[in-house]
Amino acid sequence: MAKHRGRAGKAVKEPADAGRKYRLFPTDEQAERLREWGHTCRAVWNIALEQRIYVYQQRRAYLRADEQCRYLTTARHDLEWIGNLPSQAPQQILKHLDRAYDNFWNAEHPAGFPRFKKRTARLAIPLPGQAVRVTKLNRKWASVRIPKLGEVKFRLTRSLGGRIKAATIRTDGSGRWYVSFGVHTGRAAVRPNGNPSAGVDFGVKQAAYLSDETTPRLMPQTLTEGEKRRLAGLERRKERQIAQCKKHRGGKYSNRLRRTLSAIAELKARQARRRMDFTHKLTTDLAKNHGLVAVEDLRVKQMTGTAKGTRSRPGVNVGRKAALNRAILDNMPGERRRQLTYKCPMYGSMLVEVAPAGTSQTCAVCHHRDPASRVSRDSFDCTKCGHIDDADHNASVVILARGLQTEAGSSFAAGHCGEQHAPTDRDRSVMPRTRAGRTREPLNPSSVTAPPLADIEGCKESQQVAAGRMSRKNRVSERGPDTSKLTP
Repeated sequence: MAKHRGRAGKAVKEPADAGRKYRLFPTDEQAERLREWGHTCRAVWNIALEQRIYVYQQRRAYLRADEQCRYLTTARHDLEWIGNLPSQAPQQILKHLDRAYDNFWNAEHPAGFPRFKKRTARLAIPLPGQAVRVTKLNRKWASVRIPKLGEVKFRLTRSLGGRIKAATIRTDGSGRWYVSFGVHTGRAAVRPNGNPSAGVDFGVKQAAYLSDETTPRLMPQTLTEGEKRRLAGLERRKERQIAQCKKHRGGKYSNRLRRTLSAIAELKARQARRRMDFTHKLTTDLAKNHGLVAVEDLRVKQMTGTAKGTRSRPGVNVGRKAALNRAILDNMPGERRRQLTYKCPMYGSMLVEVAPAGTSQTCAVCHHRDPASRVSRDSFDCTKCGHIDDADHNASVVILARGLQTEAGSSFAAGHCGEQHAPTDRDRSVMPRTRAGRTREPLNPSSVTAPPLADIEGCKESQQVAAGRMSRKNRVSERGPDTSKLTP
């Protein structure tokens, strides 16, 4: 596939527009080396992040990947455990850290400040596309050549379908290895498919209810009854073994406890795979068979907040709220919306997000909003026109109406439902996302007592700010040659 040429004959980068994920089957020696590399990548991320925080606190400037790559070259010669890592992997880590900072500075992106990676986090080894080579062995198997490791077999469940631009080797909760490729397929824009529109209400008891269907979509049980009993027994065994380790071994884990934790991780990873399989099938069906898909713009993090409260003001119904949070997260509304975001353009459909306020209390016929119309969890009986319907199906019809109005540029989707909320000359904003949490969280105790400094925009920064927006002239990598630089 030839690269596109831009102005002055320069080659234009081909971005990855599709992803492929395969199960990796390394040997025992290869798996052990991959684990060492995964922990090294985690250490490089933490060291690079700590260095950037230190530079900002000391000089009110920030480092970028091009500057830290020079320090990385020296570290590879001085530290053997970093030198054992393929040279492309830490460079990719620094680029990912740059992207994390850019997302944090972007007011429209929900990402927070980059965090340090724990030792218990899942391992990941990023590599550029030029560093790997894929060889097809037969119809079901292929191998990927990894620098300093050699050929590793993986299950070829589908063709790559494009040029490899990036690769990432990672583990899941049970320790299984996977390889993910970002590929450039070069596909052209898809025309609208012309299929009918649909509103989707993602629920808890019912996975999804479509406005053009009479029965809900139900997610199969992610764990069988036997697996649930086994998981509950393993959880009780884990608590007993942890208590014994604290009492007789000074908190050091025993081999039996490690086997119990491994069995629990295997069951939960199996549950996650089944849940993700259903989610992919659901979102693909929605994007392929509908021309417009309207969903609620839910704030999942706010919906699943704890009700524990504080010691002075303890919460109520804490157990019931925790069970509700687990049920909401089990249906993964955020992941479904993320998948619809890239699948809808792929199949010629359109995704529209509407304000979720009042969808379960608004009548789909007369648009009258009244909390008393929601008789029970599954029943809706309008107090104005007497319309009776399933509560989730009624909400899906309301979501579709708001989505169509949003596409037409009306203010109906901003919360105006019926005559009691008649449209006015000014549209209501749809639940703006704030950036308050990005600058008020202290990065370390020393940053809390630091004196406030004037921001480049003329506003005072909070005393707890440890990283923020800086102009290009304050970058360490762009200062004059006579300016001393931070050494690793």
